[in-house]
Amino acid sequence: MSETSPIPPSEASRARASRPELSIVVPVYDEADNLPILVERLKTVLAGAVSSWELVCVDDGSRDGTLSVLKLLSASDPRISGVSFSRNFGKEIAIAAGLDHASGDAVVIMDADLQHPPETILVFLEKWRAGFLNIYGQRASRAGESALKRNLARAFYKLFARFGETELPEGAGDFRLLDRKVVDALRALPERARFSKGLYAWVGFPSTGVTFEVAERQHGETKFRFGKLFSFAFDGLSSFSTVPLKIATWAGVVIAVISTLSAAFFLLRTVFFGTDLPGFPSLIVSIMFFSGIQLISLGMIGEYVGRIFAEVKRRPLYLIGERVGFDARTVDHPRGDALPPLIR
Repeated sequence: MSETSPIPPSEASRARASRPELSIVVPVYDEADNLPILVERLKTVLAGAVSSWELVCVDDGSRDGTLSVLKLLSASDPRISGVSFSRNFGKEIAIAAGLDHASGDAVVIMDADLQHPPETILVFLEKWRAGFLNIYGQRASRAGESALKRNLARAFYKLFARFGETELPEGAGDFRLLDRKVVDALRALPERARFSKGLYAWVGFPSTGVTFEVAERQHGETKFRFGKLFSFAFDGLSSFSTVPLKIATWAGVVIAVISTLSAAFFLLRTVFFGTDLPGFPSLIVSIMFFSGIQLISLGMIGEYVGRIFAEVKRRPLYLIGERVGFDARTVDHPRGDALPPLIR
């Protein structure tokens, strides 16, 4: 995403005293050890940096006591609150729930493992006060990753830039600051299959990037595996492009042309030179080849049909099992009306 010109922040939104200046949304999954460290870092960094702030944690079905830790933290500091899903819905949905419950004029999204350094929030705030509404963090490097993962990430960004509906800044992830206008725009998007990185870029608004160094994870290990990353990449490309369907179409056209030319070649060779074509091996190879192409094409079509099916069912985006800390706040806490329902 290229840098766009800033516009002055809305004075009306700043005037609402009932709303904190900054919300921090943190999706958590088995982060019981990291959460207290994150809270202390945030308190240190944000002291004097903003007039008021809140921390909204979204427990995505943790099994290590994360919810209990969140309750203790909330009991000791009313600025800390959270929601706990009825089961694991995934990070993308957890981010959506966090945006639903965040009430600040600006919202920062970050991970709980401290690989997103809280100190970078201060740079985000500088950019926001300068008039930018969509400030994204960009990795300075991928030094801690394997060569395979780095190359795959680079390939994904190139594919997305070439075939996607919008430009996705390379190295940009979920770590970012969003103005209330951007948050409200994201919350208005209805799709169930959410690729947040693409949605951030799609909504637009004056945008800029901030480079940061990825820190070492404090405790535990990453929850993402290569299988999930491949699925995530395909979800992103298919959510913002019909290229997979076009690839299947063009593959069919190319194979049809090759098959026609091959048939003409073998027919002419048999008629004019009397050369017989060995039948059984070539037949088996042809059947297997075309069957594979058909299955790939059907699979691509099936992915899109499956997404349509998921949308028309209109199941809730998430189910909340429990809220923590919100009862200590005003009922019009999020976005000026009642708390979001337990389902969305």
